Amino acid sequence: MITKKIASVSALALLAITLGACSSDNNTADSSAASSSAATEQTTASSAPEVLSTASVSADPSVIEKALSADGNWIVGVTQDMTFDKDVTVAGEFHDKGDASADIYRKLALYSQDKDRNVTAEYNITVPQLIVESENLNIVHGTVTGDVLVKANGFVLDGATVTGNVTFEKQEYQDSAKLEENGAKVEGEVTVSE
Repeated sequence: MITKKIASVSALALLAITLGACSSDNNTADSSAASSSAATEQTTASSAPEVLSTASVSADPSVIEKALSADGNWIVGVTQDMTFDKDVTVAGEFHDKGDASADIYRKLALYSQDKDRNVTAEYNITVPQLIVESENLNIVHGTVTGDVLVKANGFVLDGATVTGNVTFEKQEYQDSAKLEENGAKVEGEVTVSE
């Protein structure tokens, strides 16, 4: 029982730090995310990861995969390295801070930070292929080990690395992309499939 309480307190602390990490960037690298105090927690009696209405932050690949779907959230954060055995699709239209009147924006945070917003850890997601169908997806810090297929405008790598190839379905998607923000890089080839 005490172990569960300690784990819950630790998870909440990590969640607060991770959500705070979301406040330092957006598709223009200057917007802030919803604070953890504004988020509404939805928890279960089991040891399942916590899911927030404004963000999904988890160490569970199945939670992250669902959060990246069209039924997910505008911001998704991982809290450790993780591996997906199959392709993962980032789908749906989302808006900055979950506000329908804000710009279209989606964020995948592969890092955690301290209270002063200094990045304290970066995480690796291993996936055969990450398929990007959400407009203005911003992958921030960390590493995507695998390939990325981009089927939407406004794709951004911000301090992140892709070890595989990045393929754009159309030239307009590549033209609208930013692949080198804050030292981001693609180690494989960058191509257009059309």
